[in-house]
Amino acid sequence: MDTLINNVLLAFYILIGLFFLAAAIESWRDQANPARWGTGLFWLLFAILFCTGQWLPNAINGGLIVIIALLSLFKQVRVGHIKELDEKVAQKTVKRIGNWIFLPSILLAVLALVIAQFTNFGGQVGIGVAAIVSLVVAQILTRSNAKVVYEDTQRMVRSVGSAGILPQLLATLGVVFTASGVGQVTAKAISGLFPIGNHLLGVALYCIAMALFTAIMGNAFAAFAVITAGIGIPFVVAQGGSPIVVAALGMTSGYCGTLLTPMAANFNTLPVALMEMKDQLGVIKQQFPIAISMLLIQIILMYFLAF
Repeated sequence: MDTLINNVLLAFYILIGLFFLAAAIESWRDQANPARWGTGLFWLLFAILFCTGQWLPNAINGGLIVIIALLSLFKQVRVGHIKELDEKVAQKTVKRIGNWIFLPSILLAVLALVIAQFTNFGGQVGIGVAAIVSLVVAQILTRSNAKVVYEDTQRMVRSVGSAGILPQLLATLGVVFTASGVGQVTAKAISGLFPIGNHLLGVALYCIAMALFTAIMGNAFAAFAVITAGIGIPFVVAQGGSPIVVAALGMTSGYCGTLLTPMAANFNTLPVALMEMKDQLGVIKQQFPIAISMLLIQIILMYFLAF
């Protein structure tokens, strides 16, 4: 079963890599983009990592990631000119489909959940299968051909730009931080400044640290392992806090930090790019008061429910 799951996941990674390859080809063909060669190389290297990364030596994979980072650092990755949607065709399609336009999105979520919960394939395979099924359903609803799928796919990838790779890099960073013992160093530093034993102080430190570290890393899952090991366990769980309550509310505290950072690209940067917002921090500004309010609520809930 494990072999089958790994093969299916490999097929999905290769398929995603082909989408990036399409973005690379279209970037090279974009004569209006002054950085078209750098942009095309960026997407090509990303395609290579997804399609053949597991067979390449780690040193080569690491080298490709460094090149990708340098291309982004030196502003060699640009969206360029992207073919606009035909508004007349789009409006006509929307009127014909009506509320059925939401079916692919709903089907994606429901099918992924069903596969993850009721089969042995797990969540990753579930999302992949659900995405393909939803794409086919969207094609049928919109009566689109393969050319339209190709154009819309590479348009989406190129519109997102280099921000689209942040989630993968940040998740990797979390693993590196955990393996290098950042949590233990954090625990020693915090214990030297704040006394252990005060329940409210421990809860506040843990929740605020989860939010701040998530804002820095852009990923609550990556922050969770580090901050829970460094603060959550010694300052809250070891003092009698329920591990289940602490873990659940600690993670949601991290989500508060997700609302406050451009590093959370899929939440706060992609909408800006896709909606062509002039204010790069517009999404974060709207979320700020909600995030702070929710963080205070997490602290109160953990204090009263964990002990």
